Amino acid sequence: MKNNSRYIIYFPIIVAVAIIAGMYLGSRLISTSMLNQKFNSILPLSRYDKVNDVIQYILRNYVDSVEKGKLEKDAVIGILKNLDPHSQYIDVQDFNEVNDPLLGAFEGIGIQFRMERDSCTVIQTIVGGPSEKAGIKAGDRIVTINDSPVAGLMINDREIVKKLKGEKGSKVIVGVFRRGNSGLINFPIIRDVIPTFSIDVAFMADRETGYIKLSKFAATTHQELLSAIETLSGQGMQKLIFDLRGNSGGYLQAAIKVADEFLDHKQLIVYTEGVNRPRQYAYASSKGIFKQKPLVVLIDEGSASASEIIAGAIQDNDRGLIIGRRSFGKGLVQEQLNLHDGSAIRLTIARYYTPAGRSIQKPYENGAEEYFHEPYYRVLNGEMENADSIRFNDSLKYTTAGGRIVYGGGGIMPDVFIPIATDKKLWYFDEVASKGLIYQFAFDYTDENRDNLSRYKNVEDYINNFHITPEMLRNFVLFAERNGVKKNEAGFNYARHRIDELVKAFIARNFFNDIGFYQIYLPSDNAFSKAVETLRNWDQTSPLATIQQPIQQ
Repeated sequence: MKNNSRYIIYFPIIVAVAIIAGMYLGSRLISTSMLNQKFNSILPLSRYDKVNDVIQYILRNYVDSVEKGKLEKDAVIGILKNLDPHSQYIDVQDFNEVNDPLLGAFEGIGIQFRMERDSCTVIQTIVGGPSEKAGIKAGDRIVTINDSPVAGLMINDREIVKKLKGEKGSKVIVGVFRRGNSGLINFPIIRDVIPTFSIDVAFMADRETGYIKLSKFAATTHQELLSAIETLSGQGMQKLIFDLRGNSGGYLQAAIKVADEFLDHKQLIVYTEGVNRPRQYAYASSKGIFKQKPLVVLIDEGSASASEIIAGAIQDNDRGLIIGRRSFGKGLVQEQLNLHDGSAIRLTIARYYTPAGRSIQKPYENGAEEYFHEPYYRVLNGEMENADSIRFNDSLKYTTAGGRIVYGGGGIMPDVFIPIATDKKLWYFDEVASKGLIYQFAFDYTDENRDNLSRYKNVEDYINNFHITPEMLRNFVLFAERNGVKKNEAGFNYARHRIDELVKAFIARNFFNDIGFYQIYLPSDNAFSKAVETLRNWDQTSPLATIQQPIQQ
């Protein structure tokens, strides 16, 4: 009886201890995900972070050690990959490389270089830049950077750039091999802010026609364009060829400012809209400096995004003529979010629409690979050679301000179609060009003959007085043969003029920069020639009024 009474007295305590122990052991056995599930049934759903829960679970329980940062990066990349082809993650290491080209400047030593035969060769120094001031010259081979060898090690362009770039005011020592000198010459260079340019070239194609080639839409693009137009206008420009071929885009605001220079007051340039972004319109102001004069815009399959905004605004407002081939078809607007660790994401936030209301974004449902390779499929289906091969969707039919028919759904279709040049008899030219042998031969010639080339005072002097000799062409054939292209007299003779022209153009680029190349190369370019012809015969209404469907040339 006594023992029973003692049991009765302590029974509640024993039960309480058992319950507490059970709760403790149970909490150790219940998985993290179950606890989170129970916890989130109480908290608002918006505060539940599945991705973070999974990462934390992996970090605590995975069989091997893993890095949290890599898991987070892979998760972000995976999320963005399933949105659209242009939403992307930018790693810390790639941040400056991706963003610098659009900022209009970077901090470095101020050279243009090319990796030739595993050697970093200086093509040009930036006028007034740190390298020119230090004494670096075109043709110098950079062998060491801060005493570390960079020649003969299969180092690529990106690695060289990373070694040469650095904060303004910092010093880098560049070891250079120069023809005629024994041993290396060490140049201490103080890095500085180096401007980058959106306009490759701007010159007069004839007495009245200006030509401007724009490579990207960056922070300085609008001011560069104003300067180029003012300079060419001072040289007598009354008509303009605006070349956007190969221009993959850039800043939306830069495109709006550029379009504003060509359009009348209150004409619509573009509008954007997304599920989470209300519709926004961009109209031309009254400040444009080239609003009335004849204008031709050149585009091709490499013209994308901001380039298509310009082409669409010019076409839909019947402001000028679009010549070339169907543009890429990117009608998505990205916004960049910089993250705390120095990385960033670019997220598609809206679609843009031309003034007529067309979205020129091409489909991307079949994945990024097919999306970016779509221009190649245009070659296969014949579109690059014949405008009739393009399939128009009547449900995406729109009309311009003047009543002309245009189509959405995949790029800007030009008013005048220029097919790619195809000629099976040019097989020899195609082979030496595709292997880069014409450029390489011209580079070697420039490198070995800098003293002779320096006697030409300017590009015009070079164009008029430098000629590719028969001996140079014979040397080229031997050079090509040593590099895997068999000698063929008939094939060479058929392509002789093209090879002659391109060798001369590449030598000009190596010695006088892009302006030398384009002034020699462009006269044989079909789209450029058509633009010049169109502007010479321009009537303020007839070039546009007669076009309802693309004219093939």
